[in-house]
Amino acid sequence: MTDDRIIDFSSYEEPIFNPLCDRKTILDLRRRHLFAFNKGLGQNFLVNPRIPWQIVRGAAIDEEWGVLEIGPGIGCMTYELAKAAGKVVAVEIDTALLPILAETLPYDNVTVVHADFMELDLARCLPEWFGDRPVAVVANLPYYITTPILMRLLEQAPPQLRRITVMVQREVAERLCAPSGSSDSGAISLAIEYHSRARTLFRVPASSFLPMPKVESAVVRMDLRDEPPVSCCDEAAMFRLIRLGFGQRRKTLVNALGNQGGLPKPLLGDALESLCLPRDVRAERMTLAQFAALTNLLKTFKDPDGEPVL
Repeated sequence: MTDDRIIDFSSYEEPIFNPLCDRKTILDLRRRHLFAFNKGLGQNFLVNPRIPWQIVRGAAIDEEWGVLEIGPGIGCMTYELAKAAGKVVAVEIDTALLPILAETLPYDNVTVVHADFMELDLARCLPEWFGDRPVAVVANLPYYITTPILMRLLEQAPPQLRRITVMVQREVAERLCAPSGSSDSGAISLAIEYHSRARTLFRVPASSFLPMPKVESAVVRMDLRDEPPVSCCDEAAMFRLIRLGFGQRRKTLVNALGNQGGLPKPLLGDALESLCLPRDVRAERMTLAQFAALTNLLKTFKDPDGEPVL
């Protein structure tokens, strides 16, 4: 079950020190390294030291863990991660940030890797970087590439990846944690539910960043499941149905699957009715369990030529 309760850190009164969240420090680094914010990479640096402190504590890691950070920026969250985790690997795509990170992260347990995260072979890299440590991803994700990064983590990472804690746009966080069958759910919501237990930890105001974005953010934690919560005979087929269904979410599921997937509409309607679902149900009203049941049923159907319909 999804737990979307907000964690309240307001009771923590001790002062938080993080030199890399200081506006003067950031501006000095920019001046000395001739660095300009790259809007195309969604670069917004934290200037509220309490936020990275809260994120790392919300991620619940200690020295037994390895942490993969995607997009460290100038290292404001890496600073906190280095104090908490046994080993940190920060993957940065922007060449211009590498000399800054070489200056700001003088820690024996931190390694900066210059790479495009979307091109990494996670099944090879995580054991190579972290050995047999359990691994958590902790990151402030660029808004424009949040979904591709999360899907890559969920679908391709090895079993040692146990937890994902990310800061994303607030509206995206609501969708990630939306229960299936609700109006806020989408294809990504069902993928998150299938692979993990997700909850929102806390919200982050736009004023916490430099430059200040136009939207609020939120931090979401996903604890990866050992086993999926539903039984499905063909996971790939189920997620194909989910993608097609949400690809035309204003249409009924029958029309969306028929129009895009070439599935016989009368057969789809009959299948839905046999599952006690209305023939005009839309994808957003379907739960993950219902999509699994529909997939299992359609896998037993054949067309007039005796070929599987799914």
